[in-house]
This record gives sequence, structure tokens and C-alpha cells, in this order.
Amino acid sequence: MKLLKNLIDTHGVSGYESNVREIIQREIKKYVDSVEIDKFGNLITKKKGKKPTLMLAAHMDEIGIIVKSIHENGKIYLSTIGGFEPLTILGEICKIKTNKGEIYGIVSTREISDDREIKNLPNMGDMFIDTGFTKKHLEKLGVDIGTRVDLIAISGFLGDGEYIFGKALDDRIGCYILIELAKRLKKIKNETYFTFTVQEEVGMYGAATSAYNIDADWAIAVDVVNTNDSSKDITKTLGKGPIVTIKDAEMITNRNVDEFVKKIAKKHKIPIQLEVSDFGTTDALEISLAKGGIPTTVVGVAVRNVHTMVGIAHKKDIENCIRLLEAIIKNPSKPIQTR
Repeated sequence: MKLLKNLIDTHGVSGYESNVREIIQREIKKYVDSVEIDKFGNLITKKKGKKPTLMLAAHMDEIGIIVKSIHENGKIYLSTIGGFEPLTILGEICKIKTNKGEIYGIVSTREISDDREIKNLPNMGDMFIDTGFTKKHLEKLGVDIGTRVDLIAISGFLGDGEYIFGKALDDRIGCYILIELAKRLKKIKNETYFTFTVQEEVGMYGAATSAYNIDADWAIAVDVVNTNDSSKDITKTLGKGPIVTIKDAEMITNRNVDEFVKKIAKKHKIPIQLEVSDFGTTDALEISLAKGGIPTTVVGVAVRNVHTMVGIAHKKDIENCIRLLEAIIKNPSKPIQTR
């Protein structure tokens, strides 16, 4: 889990994934036959083999914030990168890279700053970063509209060590899984792409561009899924196995691919959970629409507090997801054409 911890501790919001990409490229290059960074910034790696070709995709980017404007008093107002609840960053410590080194700030509001009663829940427009510098000083440091802001978070383990917590579990878990798969699969029969995409959180753009250049016969997006184990009807929880998405807010995954995944899981006695959701979507949507249509599904890992600075996942789910995908690759299906 040292590699996973390194991945989640590295900053890489949408549009700024290069640091994460460098780690992945360094780790995976010995275990694949080719490595390419395309014009859009996706990292595309391949193990050679025969048809049918499988595309596996995990996104490198994470949610974050960016400078929207700077008040004369130095307060930095923000815009979100990706979708998340603004309240989850209130009070967080952040770091801004300048031309003279790094400076730190605190996310606050006028009410909190002045110790006044909060009558309405604040939104992103109410929040600012207090760095202790004036606007003039910040500009001299090179801080301007569009400057990236990194939210600082710690990572570690909970309980008996079986739970990992930290930022960017979405989707550094998927990136970790693909790296581990490439390492474990010494020989494969069918051509397999291990694809690490950019800008999933803002529109799945990296999935669209990478899928266009990969002539895949079928695909699996490897991502994370929110839990619902604090509700009455629990269908997605930690420690009960990887999750196969049947439907989300934007797509219905390919029925034949889903059945194949379930069959492999049963054969190898790997527990899985099924998801039908009315919220969100993944790289699978854009991949499925590429090249006239690619049969695609989503295999993921359950995460509590997803899209916050402190997500929680179970190490056993991560390991079982690797086992499941390894078994799928070793037992490839024929090209899937129909639903």
C-alpha cells in the first residue's frame, strides 16, 4: 500500500495531473510493452496480444479549487474544479505554489473569520482563502486568476489497519489497481491497454480522447463508488467486494459485459456488489460512445466520504478488485457486439 499512499498524497487536480502521471509512468513502464503520453495528457500503456482488445481506464485527476478573483485586502475567492460539496473544504489548510516558493492559507468565510453567527449555509461564493498577504503582495509572488490551489490532507490507516483514508481515493485507487495488474500479469493472450486518463472530474475528456485512439473491442472503467452504508437500505459498503455498476445517472452499462464479469467473479469466488445509481457517471460513458460504440462497464471500489479530503476505503476491496480484473484478463471473452 506504500504506492497507493504515495499516489493519494500527490496533488493532481484536473488539468494538472503531471506529477501523478510521472509516478505511474515510473512504476508501470517495466511491466508493459509500450508507453505513450498523448496530446491531451493521457498516459496510455499496452501489453501486446491478439484480439479482442480490452481497454482498462482509471483517471488520474482529483477534485480541487482554483483562484477566481483576489480582493484588494488579499482574500482569494475560489472556483471549484470538479463537483463536490463546498462545505467539505471549509477550514482546510491549502498550499499555493508561487514564483518565490510555497505559501499557505486557510479556507474561511466572513462569519467564521469574524466569529459571527452563521445563519445560512455558505456556498463557494462565500468562501475565501486567507494567506496573510495583500493583493499587491500576492501579485508580486505570481498569484493571479487561474492559479492552482492544493488542499492539504493527511493519509493513513484506520481500525486494525484494514481501512485506508486520505484525499483523491477517487481515482488513485483505480490507478493503483491498474499498476498492480500490469505487474502481476506476466503473460497475457489478448491485447490489453492500461489507460490513465485526465480531466474525468470536469467532463471525462481524457476518456473521450484516449478511447478514440485505442481500437478497443470492449472496455472496463476502474473507478470508485460511493457507499450507502449509513442508510437503511445498504447495497454498497466497505469490505464486501468490488462493485459492478449496472446503471448510473448517465449510462446503462453493457449487459453482456456485466454478465461476463459476474460469471468470472462467481467462478473465482470473489465477492461483488451491484450498483444502480441515479447520481454521477464515469469515464465509461465517453468510452462507450467512442468508435461507433464500445461495450463497456464499470468495476469499482466502495469509498466513504467520496469527493472530500478524507475518503475511506477497505484494503480487502482493493485486493479483490485486482483479483477480479486479473481473472477477467486471463479469461477473455469474444468481442461483444450486442446488449
